[in-house]
Amino acid sequence: MASLSTQIAYRTQKAIGVVNTAPVYQPLSGFERPEGINRVCAYSPDGRWIAYATTDDVKLVDAETGAIKHTLPAVGVLEVAFSPKGSYCQTWERTTKQEDGHAAPNHKVWNTDTAEMVTSFVQKSAQGWNLQYTHDEKYCARAVTNTIHFYESGNMKTIWKELRVEGVTEFALSPSKNYSVVVFVAEKKGHPAIARTYAFPDFTNHTSQKSFYKADKVQLQWNALGTMVLVLTQTEVDKTGKSYYGETNLYLMSALGTFDCRVSLDKEGPIHDVTWSPNSREFGVVYGYMPAKTTIFDARANVVHSLPLGPRNTILFSPHARFVLVAGFGNLQGQMDIYDRERNMTKIATIEASNASVCEWSPDGQHILTATTSPRLRVDNGVKIWHYTGPLMYLEELTELYNVYWRPQPAAVWALGNPLPGAPTPHASATAHVATLAPAKPTGAYRPPHARGTATPLAFKREDEGGAAHVYTNGSASTNGNGLNGLGKGPRARHVPGAEPVVKSVPGAVSGGGVAIAGAGGDENTGLSKAALKNKKKREAKKAKEAAVAQGEEGDANGATASQLTVDGILAPTGPSSERQPRERDRPHRGDRSRSRSNRSPQARPQGERGQAGRRSKSRNGENRNQGQDNKHQRGQSGDVRNRGKNPPNVVNGTSGANNSAAVPIAPPAHPQLAKVAAGVAPGLVLTVPTGASGPLSPVPGTPSTAEEKKLRGLHKKLRAIEDLKMRLASGEKLEDTQLKKIATEAQVLKELNMAGKL
Repeated sequence: MASLSTQIAYRTQKAIGVVNTAPVYQPLSGFERPEGINRVCAYSPDGRWIAYATTDDVKLVDAETGAIKHTLPAVGVLEVAFSPKGSYCQTWERTTKQEDGHAAPNHKVWNTDTAEMVTSFVQKSAQGWNLQYTHDEKYCARAVTNTIHFYESGNMKTIWKELRVEGVTEFALSPSKNYSVVVFVAEKKGHPAIARTYAFPDFTNHTSQKSFYKADKVQLQWNALGTMVLVLTQTEVDKTGKSYYGETNLYLMSALGTFDCRVSLDKEGPIHDVTWSPNSREFGVVYGYMPAKTTIFDARANVVHSLPLGPRNTILFSPHARFVLVAGFGNLQGQMDIYDRERNMTKIATIEASNASVCEWSPDGQHILTATTSPRLRVDNGVKIWHYTGPLMYLEELTELYNVYWRPQPAAVWALGNPLPGAPTPHASATAHVATLAPAKPTGAYRPPHARGTATPLAFKREDEGGAAHVYTNGSASTNGNGLNGLGKGPRARHVPGAEPVVKSVPGAVSGGGVAIAGAGGDENTGLSKAALKNKKKREAKKAKEAAVAQGEEGDANGATASQLTVDGILAPTGPSSERQPRERDRPHRGDRSRSRSNRSPQARPQGERGQAGRRSKSRNGENRNQGQDNKHQRGQSGDVRNRGKNPPNVVNGTSGANNSAAVPIAPPAHPQLAKVAAGVAPGLVLTVPTGASGPLSPVPGTPSTAEEKKLRGLHKKLRAIEDLKMRLASGEKLEDTQLKKIATEAQVLKELNMAGKL
């Protein structure tokens, strides 16, 4: 293994390349670059093979010489994977149907020494499609519905063992000599999610178990020794509304059940990244809202070291566990901080790798690979190799780069010297690139001219720069809840730089507090916006109009003598029982006047009214709405016909009696439209008003009326509706057939009204 060279392989849209890196940085001489569409490329974990798939087959290439050793007859392969020692190659393609209607096997396992197919399965999903092997390739496993099947690698035709777990969605085999497996069961019907570990081949009892909520999916990570496993849980939705990407939690379990806990994180926010150190004794976590916090824990979840806050979301340990890389990729600037773990986390360098979507340590532990790949970014694609001390060592620009990998090699092959060697001479491509770079200008947030040259306020600084911490509530952020950075609750006040701050005052209050005094010169409109001032004027005008209407009604009522006070145009009762009842305008108004009696049961209505309600149509509703508008003009002048019919007064010429009745003439309506309606009433029509036994009757709501009075009200209502339709027809409006037929019934209504008045 000592003779193996450090190497990278990449795949672009039309080619696959293999390059030997430090110190030569040149393409692998024996490798012929395939042209055309190549869908996948991968190294075997032991670094012995390179596999790439064309449209017709899969090629197995010797990574040392670049020669093609085998060709696997697999068509349309989309995924390739190897066993830990490279003895088996797995391919996956889309499912197809056979002639009998059954799905054809699309997951195939090949022997890399003989190029023969060992076995095949039907695997519809591309997620978790490949077999998982033990470190020595003795056993392998795959998940099916509610079961995990275990096979002996030498006998793949039969199932060796089965692990039955209801609802299992994820599992992971231990990478160590201890044969262990961890399984995950998601939440279901209020039951918590469960993570369990088993030691096979004995699956009778689990060795450890951890239950928890808020876990729709997980990532299971074993340490290199296979003694501890990290369970990173995530929900699809964050019910608190603080994150678009769900809520995350981290748990630590031992394979033997001696220890388990939830990893306590002291900064609120999501978990961006978590990874084990190669020494299996530590793991690092990047967590919290930006600027995120990076902490290294020991195998008992105790804090070992905390790094400064910063815009970071990635943590990687070097293969020798000597260096720690903490970087911010994705929508962050791409800065990489390199720390020396053996020197109390001393920062060695900060590397600017903007737009990087791939970042990996080299097997020698001294170089870092970064790449910008498609489809995330289709421009500036290429590969860069950096030395851990900061300089750029190698650069290759490529078109539509999809994947790039280091050739896997054991860390023991590349022993680190002591002291560590310095950076070697860069490749010519890196030297030329650095020479073309312009001097970096100071960057930062835009500052308006009046603020330039002054100290940045704390409200505009990040937390890692000395600013106040952000408190996230329901998807928004604020600085200690006071909104200094413009992200707090409530609208931010408009402020013109350089102008005096505007202090909004409460309408009616004086400057400095207290109560405004009339004539003191205070303006209650101070501080109101244009829209608020306009709405205020509308409200005041509406109140003034209502007051004028009420004053006019009171004047009409005061015009009559105390003994002949009129209500709705009819003489009102006097005496001890003549308390004023709620008028129609004081009741809740409804646009459709015909629905005001809808609360009564059909049995309580007259026969004619029930039939009339049953024939209600859209045109009738339209009439009722217009009729309701006309009724607004009648109030206080001609009165509400319904109130007159329900409880007519029994006062005639200012006198009242116990068993008297009087004929009260209908008062002529003041409104011009109602005058037209009244003009059609037969002359001499009078209302017979019965008197009660104990004095005048008052219009008490809910008091039953006689059938004649109800019929009279209905006829008046029909007459008003007909008059309204005639006015609409005269104005040129097109009426429906039912409305025209209603106008034709005017003579019949007048005749019935005349006959009802003579009863």
